[in-house]
Amino acid sequence: MLAGVVVILATVLSAVRTTVLPRGVPSRLSRFVFVLVRWAFQFRVGRAPTYDLRDRVYANYGPFALLFLLQSWLLLVYGGFVLAQWAAEPARGLGDALIMSGSSLLTLGFDVPRGGLSIALAFVEASIGLLLVTLLISYLPVIYAAFSRREAVVAKLEVRAGSPPTCLELLTRAWRLERFDRLTTTWGELEMWFVDIEESHTSFAALVFFRSPQPEHSWITAAGAVLDSAALLAAVLDVPRDVEAELCIRSGYLALRRIADFFQIPYPADPRPGDPISISRDEWETVVDGLASAGLPVRADRERAWRDWAGWRVNYDRPLIALGMLAQAPYAPWSTDRSLADFRSPPMFLRKQ
Repeated sequence: MLAGVVVILATVLSAVRTTVLPRGVPSRLSRFVFVLVRWAFQFRVGRAPTYDLRDRVYANYGPFALLFLLQSWLLLVYGGFVLAQWAAEPARGLGDALIMSGSSLLTLGFDVPRGGLSIALAFVEASIGLLLVTLLISYLPVIYAAFSRREAVVAKLEVRAGSPPTCLELLTRAWRLERFDRLTTTWGELEMWFVDIEESHTSFAALVFFRSPQPEHSWITAAGAVLDSAALLAAVLDVPRDVEAELCIRSGYLALRRIADFFQIPYPADPRPGDPISISRDEWETVVDGLASAGLPVRADRERAWRDWAGWRVNYDRPLIALGMLAQAPYAPWSTDRSLADFRSPPMFLRKQ
């Protein structure tokens, strides 16, 4: 009886943490299910020759894992009540306990309990079964509403930053279209987008694995392009200071860090401007040269600009790359085109190339 009660309570607690609790509290059961399903998908993908094939397979991962999680909840509740019913009426045997628990959980009603405790357990099991199904039914619209808000901004960013999105394209296109002064409003909108992502992707962690409708789109690569663009504006371009851009960076790296915290991804809690980043000085110089070639005003002191930009980037570098690897995001420069092994030591990236 005690073992059955423990299984039931642990399962219900997992369901409440996953679907009801309005904060990012990891559930061991949910984590186990998602990891197990991920292994199955990785085995299916194997050494896929193209990204398109991997994308088509992983597009099913998030939704499939959610449905498998519901099935896991139901099976565990079923097993827990089998043990409880068997303990309540041991004379009827394990076979009758299996039938009784299934009949109660699915409210089929083809078997009737006899003892008072067995009847109470049947009522409790039926209510829990209905509760679990109701929770998932109410959970899905909330997930897809958050998904829709996220993807609207990702699609809009393609217009401004290209596909895959890049910081160079975002800034030069705004400059060419004479909309550079309107970027202040854009940074404010993107700050709120990061706030929404932080709240939704920690409360409903499955959203991290829900892929964009377009294979080349991703919320992670979009976040990287936005943060790098705002950091270039703050550190490299010789224009009046835009506080909204700096607030957008802070909102972005806080969002990425808190999502990383949920998945127990390590990163420096208090990074310093001289800490390693995954972007080399040569890569940065190429982008800055591109900005200058497009006519944007670049600061003359590139050494100072590099240090300032690297000081911004270090705040979100590791979480951005780790989340891109976790979600199998599509290719984009400075985010999913590298791994955590690509971090440079300070002597390398501070040296003038």
